[in-house]
Amino acid sequence: MRTVRQLLDDKPAGVYTVNADDPVRAAIQLMADHFIGALPVLRDGRLAGIVSERDYARKVVLLGRNSAETLVGTIMSAPVIHVAPHNTVNDCMLLMTDRRIRHLPVVEGGELIGVISIGDCVKAVIDEQRHEIEDLRRYIAG
Repeated sequence: MRTVRQLLDDKPAGVYTVNADDPVRAAIQLMADHFIGALPVLRDGRLAGIVSERDYARKVVLLGRNSAETLVGTIMSAPVIHVAPHNTVNDCMLLMTDRRIRHLPVVEGGELIGVISIGDCVKAVIDEQRHEIEDLRRYIAG
């Protein structure tokens, strides 16, 4: 089973983040600009939470808040659920399913090093199954 580190190695380097004191509008714009559904939230350079499109819909839109005046820190999900590079894709899928989340920040040595999504995990499982099927076909064909 693949690890989180292997997933991150297959993704472009770097991670988009937002600060807890930024307006929600800036976070939503960043997500839209980069076609992503969630952003890790930093406070004083440290991971403090995560904000997602779901947080925006439930905590801004449904409550009638103004996204230009509401700060990310007031709607972010915290404490943030995260994983380490040594965790397996299976570990992550179980965690995402149990907690009903779609994105996991990856933390190593207290530092944010990336984010993986449920889509990254599903792709990894499909790729692994494709390789196993090919191995079995070669074995059967002799």
